[in-house]
Amino acid sequence: MKINLLILDQLANEYKRALESKFAEAIIHAFIREEDIGDFIEKANVLLTFRISDGLIKRARNLQWIQSMASGVDAIVNLPSLRKEVLLTSTRGIHAPQMSEMAILLILSLSRNFPQTIRNQDKGIWERWPTRLLLQKKAGILGIGAIGEEIARKCKAFGMEVCGIDIVKRQVDAVDYFYGPEDLPKVAQEVDYLIIVVPLTSQTNKMVGENVLSSMKPTAFLINIGRGEIIDENALIHALESGKIAGAALDVFSQEPLPKDHPFWRTKNLIITPHLGGTSTIYVEQVLSIFEENLRRFLSGERQTLINVVER
Repeated sequence: MKINLLILDQLANEYKRALESKFAEAIIHAFIREEDIGDFIEKANVLLTFRISDGLIKRARNLQWIQSMASGVDAIVNLPSLRKEVLLTSTRGIHAPQMSEMAILLILSLSRNFPQTIRNQDKGIWERWPTRLLLQKKAGILGIGAIGEEIARKCKAFGMEVCGIDIVKRQVDAVDYFYGPEDLPKVAQEVDYLIIVVPLTSQTNKMVGENVLSSMKPTAFLINIGRGEIIDENALIHALESGKIAGAALDVFSQEPLPKDHPFWRTKNLIITPHLGGTSTIYVEQVLSIFEENLRRFLSGERQTLINVVER
């Protein structure tokens, strides 16, 4: 018996081309826009996507499994109409290369004031200044999963000391000191760079607020490549404008795209990037490295042995 596979993504047709020659037992429909899906949502057994509206999920009566293209699955888990029996898997683990490189890019950009160099180039200004080194600086990484571990390794390559903060304490070679979430204000006092990569949960929502920001050194920097809601954005604006911290770099925001009238656009010492951290030119290949194996297992009748099953 064939299954109906629905792919919803800007690159849906690329996924379809890669899959249809390998999975003859799947009827694959690829869509870029939700409004084009039509009645196929009612037939779909498997869904491959980043996100989908609750209205469509409500109509997905035959849906058995959702493979998220993302590591964080809050956009899907929080859908009110998502039935408990629908299996959910993530692509946790594929994002470590690009996310860790993004973290290092933002750390270096902040430490060397690289945005000012670009602004000076646009104006034809030759200006030099002493630049901060990462050597012997201390990084605090909030969230030590696959991404956090890879960031830690890259920080060590620059001669940095690394503090890890996570709910699960474990031995990680590149992490010098491990702390629990309750120690976050204490760690914030010590580090030169606080890097956020935790997923969004009820426990992490606004985890970095006025208490943590006021604990940071005035020479310290904040980097968020996790989820925008982890930070109290108003508290961060105040910390930057008042000079409580030296600067910040944000790749994620509580509202995306970031509205043109948002005060972040006018906040000093802030680097804004449009949620680029998880992207790559080989993203389709990275997703398929997990989804193809999961699809094989699913077609053979396996369920709980799928890679990255999300417990709900």
